[in-house]
Amino acid sequence: MASLFNTLSIGYSGLNAAQVGINTTGHNISNAEVKGYTRERVIQSAQTPLFTGSGNIGNGTKVQDIARVFDNFVFNRYTSVSSNKEYTDFTQQSLEELSTYFPEIDGVGIKADLANYYNMWQTFADNPNNSAIKVALAKQTETLSQHINQTQSQVKHLQSTLNSQLSVDIDQVNSLASQLADLNGAIDTAESGNVYIASDLRDQRNVLEHSLARLIGSKVDQGQIQANIQIDSNSNTRTESYTLNINGFNIVDGKTFHPISIENKDNKDGLYSLSYKRQDGTLIPMEESINSGKIGAILDLRGGTIDTTTGVPTDGTVQKVVAQLDAFAKGLIEATNNLYAASSTTRMQSNPQTLGETDSLLSSNLNIHQGTFDLVVYDINGNEVARRGINIDAATSIGSSNNTNPNSIEAQIDAKIDDNGDGNANDNINNFLSYNYQQSADGITRLELGIKPSPESQGYTFSLEDKLKTTDFSSGTNFAGALGLGRYFDGDNASNINLTTSIANNSSNLHAGYSNTNGDSRVALSIVQQQFESYNFKIGEESYDSTIYGMFDTTATFVGISTNAAITKNETTTTQFNAVKLEYDSVSKVNIDEELTNLIKYQTSYGASAKVITAVDQMMQTLLGIKQ
Repeated sequence: MASLFNTLSIGYSGLNAAQVGINTTGHNISNAEVKGYTRERVIQSAQTPLFTGSGNIGNGTKVQDIARVFDNFVFNRYTSVSSNKEYTDFTQQSLEELSTYFPEIDGVGIKADLANYYNMWQTFADNPNNSAIKVALAKQTETLSQHINQTQSQVKHLQSTLNSQLSVDIDQVNSLASQLADLNGAIDTAESGNVYIASDLRDQRNVLEHSLARLIGSKVDQGQIQANIQIDSNSNTRTESYTLNINGFNIVDGKTFHPISIENKDNKDGLYSLSYKRQDGTLIPMEESINSGKIGAILDLRGGTIDTTTGVPTDGTVQKVVAQLDAFAKGLIEATNNLYAASSTTRMQSNPQTLGETDSLLSSNLNIHQGTFDLVVYDINGNEVARRGINIDAATSIGSSNNTNPNSIEAQIDAKIDDNGDGNANDNINNFLSYNYQQSADGITRLELGIKPSPESQGYTFSLEDKLKTTDFSSGTNFAGALGLGRYFDGDNASNINLTTSIANNSSNLHAGYSNTNGDSRVALSIVQQQFESYNFKIGEESYDSTIYGMFDTTATFVGISTNAAITKNETTTTQFNAVKLEYDSVSKVNIDEELTNLIKYQTSYGASAKVITAVDQMMQTLLGIKQ
């Protein structure tokens, strides 16, 4: 049976519910600017009524739960688009920096230096004996070389910075994932018995999930979704099992954390490789599985898959620029050296090689082609006294034991052939040239060709002329260019290209012609012509048939197109992100105006419940007065 004391209890329940509402509203307001905080709502229900003869009499209210307004579907979209935005933001930022290394649009940079370089060769061809022009050409060559070195250094520094950032971000992923596993344990403990939802702990977990998605594009799989229509039409919560994975690699299983392994000790350039450690201890490479978030952007820029033989990435935007610059520089070096070898000298020594003496030249990794080049000897007056064609085919090697391979370079040079057809056995190539090919203990070899002592003392010199077709200037064996014989450039890539030391130290060693005859400028003219000819530039499995200018344009254009594409993609992603974030905020973010409205509502409710208690108090005072 209902009583005044029961009515008093009803008023008290209203006071309590209003107090809880005010507390919850205050909690929302105080956490309005806290990252990841989800607004909470009080769920009330009527107390079990009292059954009387007159019917069920209400027994006040009770706070059934305090739950957060949260929509997993919206949150999943928000984390996914946040991952994409982090990817596009970082990609745009990195490529915009990369594009500053190629200021060709402003008429400066490597292409401008290359044009000045060829113009100086033309000036040299017009004045082959002018010492001042030799100095100017040497300086212009050094300027071009240094600019190529500097640009490649900047590109590689960007790649190294990306690599260092990868290590930092993976450490952060492991730290956040470990915290997430611990938080899962805390949530399980707090929610044991299904008494209430640990809203604040779940908010903290969502912050970690969002951060991990931004870093590495991770996704969460968790139990069933339960709707909370009493709170909001968009509110729902996932329960039961929990896994956080990266394209199938489970990094967090409930309270268990599986760290990502990162190592670079076996890489000569210090590039990191990522792997996932299975329960049996097996390491599984996982770079190819990470394609979103900031780390996905880093891998796509730096290069994800590392070649175990060379230690160099096989992909990546920045790595492609490195490879293209190397191909451009190597093409310039070899093409120029192959032409400059036609300038007569007394000695030619190749670059260090790992080529075995009996290895087939065409089967090696050297850029040597089938064909013929000529060895030419000049007397002290610049007159040609001997010429012999050296053939290169599938069987040709540098040398052979006791000249048993007649197709070897050594055997062809040493062959007793009447080059001039004059019946004189003392004026042939084998009488003038010496051949030496030595292999050191560490496998490094050098080929050296030179005039024998006696002819050298009489002023004889020699040159190496490739057989170039008039319709395709670049065709030929490239023997001198590939080995670096009689070279103008030292080095073999964009990092080490430079004017050869002998010319850099003394520009008088620079020659414009085939022989030392005054006015001979055939070598200089052939190098001027070089800029208009097409060459084959190889980059891994790819090859480009292009001029030297064209190969550099390919690199600069690739950087420009990649940067513009990144900017466009980021603009699109940013638009999507803003729309999804607005939707997420409308569901879960604290709205101060709404909370102040609720505060007034709960304050009014509290006052009304207090009026009920006051009325009961007055009724009890009346009853006590009647008794007196």
